[in-house]
Amino acid sequence: MEPNLSNFKELQDFGNLEMLARQVVEGFITGLHKSPFHGFSVEFAEHRVYNQGDSIKNIDWKLYGRTDKLFVKRFEEETNLRCQIVMDISSSMYFPEKDFNKLMFSTYSAASLIYLLKMQRDAFGLTFFSDRIEFFTPAKSTTAHQKYLFNELEGLIRSQSPNKQTAVASALHDIAEQVHKRSMVIIFSDMLEGGNSDKQLDEIFSALQHLKHNKHEVVIFNVLDHKKELEFSFDNRPYHFIDMESGEELKVHPANVKDFYLKAIQSYHKELKLRCAQYRIDLVDADIHEGFYQVLNAYLIKRGKMI
Repeated sequence: MEPNLSNFKELQDFGNLEMLARQVVEGFITGLHKSPFHGFSVEFAEHRVYNQGDSIKNIDWKLYGRTDKLFVKRFEEETNLRCQIVMDISSSMYFPEKDFNKLMFSTYSAASLIYLLKMQRDAFGLTFFSDRIEFFTPAKSTTAHQKYLFNELEGLIRSQSPNKQTAVASALHDIAEQVHKRSMVIIFSDMLEGGNSDKQLDEIFSALQHLKHNKHEVVIFNVLDHKKELEFSFDNRPYHFIDMESGEELKVHPANVKDFYLKAIQSYHKELKLRCAQYRIDLVDADIHEGFYQVLNAYLIKRGKMI
C-alpha cells in the first residue's frame, strides 16, 4: 500500500527528501513484486533485459532459472537513458493554498523519479520554469548530482512565489535548445496558462514539436486537484476567488458558475488530449490526491518502450 501523504509532510518538516523518495520507491518496487506487472527487472541496479545481439557471456543464468527470462548483467558505467525532469513552478502550482498542493506533489514525484533513475544508473537532469527558465542542470548519474538536486527540490518547497506567471511555450523552446542528447523529457505542469485559448495551445504544441523534432520522448503529467479544478466541488456558500498568478479577484457563489466552468474546462482538456494523441505525446492525468505510484508506473511503462 502506498504511504499516506501526511507521512510525507512530517518527513518534509525534517528536510529529508531523500528518505521520502526512498520510502516511495521501495514501496512501489515491493508492489511490483506482488503484482502481475511484467517486463522489468526486479534488480534495477544490476540487470537489464537481454536484447538480440547482446553477448551471451553477460547473461545471468541464475536469474534466468528463477524468472525464466533473460537478463544481462549491467556495469557501473552503463547508462541506458537520459531523463530531463521539467517542473512548472508558477504561482498556480501552489494551489490549493492551505493544503497539499500541486507543487508539493510535483516535487515529491520528481524526487521519487530521481531516486529510481539513480537506482537504474540512468542520467537525470532538472529544470524549473515559470515565465522563464529559473533553474537548469544537464543530466548526470552521480550520487553528488542526486544530492544536489534533492537540495534544490527541498528549497523549492520552502519558497513562496506570489503572482508568478506561466509561459509554457517559451520555456519548452528554451529547454529544447539546452537538452542536446536524446532524452525522455518529463513535464510536471497544470497546463493552465491565461485563458487557455486555441492560440496558446498552438504555441505550446509548437514548443512540444520542437522537443519531438530533436528526438526527445515527451511525457506530460497534467497535475491537478481533480476534486476542485476538474469537478469544481465546493461547499454551497459564497467564495472569494483570487487568481494566484495575476492577483485578479472574483466574489461568486460556485453554484452560479459551475455549469459554465465545467463546460470550459472539459472542452479544454478534451482538446489537450486530442492534440497530445496527434503528436504522439504521452499525457497522464495526475490527481494530487492519488499518490505517486501513478507517476512511477507511467514512467516505467514509457521507459520500457524506449529501451
